Formats: sequence, C-alpha cells, structure tokens
Amino acid sequence: MSTDVMNNVNARTKTRTKVRTIAQVGMLGAIATVLMLFEIPLPFAPAFYQIDFSEVPVLIGCFAMGPLAGAAVEFIKIMLNFAINGTITAGVGEAANFLIGCALVIPAGLIYRRKRTRTGAVAGMVSGTVIMTAAGCFLNAFILLPAYAKAFEMPIDALVGMGSAINKSITDLFTFVLFAVAPFNLLKGVLVSMIVLLIYKKISPILKMNM
Repeated sequence: MSTDVMNNVNARTKTRTKVRTIAQVGMLGAIATVLMLFEIPLPFAPAFYQIDFSEVPVLIGCFAMGPLAGAAVEFIKIMLNFAINGTITAGVGEAANFLIGCALVIPAGLIYRRKRTRTGAVAGMVSGTVIMTAAGCFLNAFILLPAYAKAFEMPIDALVGMGSAINKSITDLFTFVLFAVAPFNLLKGVLVSMIVLLIYKKISPILKMNM
C-alpha cells in the first residue's frame, strides 16, 4: 500500500474518530441534562440544595474519552439546562456549577488516564470527590450564596436561617458551608462515583467502539 493511500486511510480514520467523539459528547451532554432535571431533596440541607446524578454521564465521558471531553460534556449539560430552565443568578450559578462539576471529573479523568485500572478509577474518583467538596465550599461561600441572596433580595443571614431551621449547628456562613454544603458535595461525589464504578465497564466498550 502506497504512502498516499495510507495517509488517506489515516486521515479518514481520524475524521471518523473526531465525528464520533463529538457525537458521543453531545449524547452524554443531553443525557446529563435530562438527569439534571430530576433532583432529590436532602434532610440536612435547605430545599435549594437538591442532589442529582447528572455527573454520571459526565464522568463516564471523562473516563472513556479523556478530561477535555468530560469538561465538554459538563459544558453542554450546563448550557442546555440554561436554555431549558433559564437562570436566577445571571449565569453566576451556572458558571459555579460548571466549575464544581469539573472539579470532580477532571482530576478523576487525569488520574484514570495514567492508570487505566479499577484502582486508578477509584483513586481518581476519591481525589475528584475531595477536590469537588473543597471547590464547592469555596464557591458557595464566596460566589453562589451571595449571588442567590442578591437574586432573591434577601440577606445572607436569611439563607443561614434556612439552614438553622434544619440543623441547629448552623449559625453563620462558615457553619452553613461546613454542615450543609460540604456534606452535600461529599455525598454527591460518593454516589456518582459508586454508580460509575458499577456501570462503566459494561458500557465503555460501546463508547470506545471504532475509536
């Protein structure tokens, strides 16, 4: 086979791979958007903190196609949700949610890319969960909660009061983050990781087919 023919075959293969990757990123982003619509309230946090499992397809995409693809799935999820539900924080909440989601999936994807084993996946998801929890606490304390307070024209103390009604240990912004935000992100990271751990090996051959 001549060099020109080989080059043409390689070019077509790369094109098919790119097209397939784009299609899979879009598909996973759409699935994540649907999952984002189904939220579960938690007994230890105010009603506006509800858990969803939209990070499951994001993390699957991250493991199957790499961290950049995972970030792209997360971005599509946020943008589609923005288009469907709009925003009450002028996009601040959506930007923060994107960063918090990426704080979970990108570290997990980077670690898994270096060690494609069950141990690597677990190590990645544990690291991602810890980083997401820390990022969630920081962003909620300095961006999300102030943005929500401004959007609803209420003082931060009113939001803290909503937390105090559920947990008497919540008395200020710091304890709100400690006893509501941190457990929320930690629980979400653990649940998402467990689901991905259970299903990834079963569906990854489909995602990697012809890639």
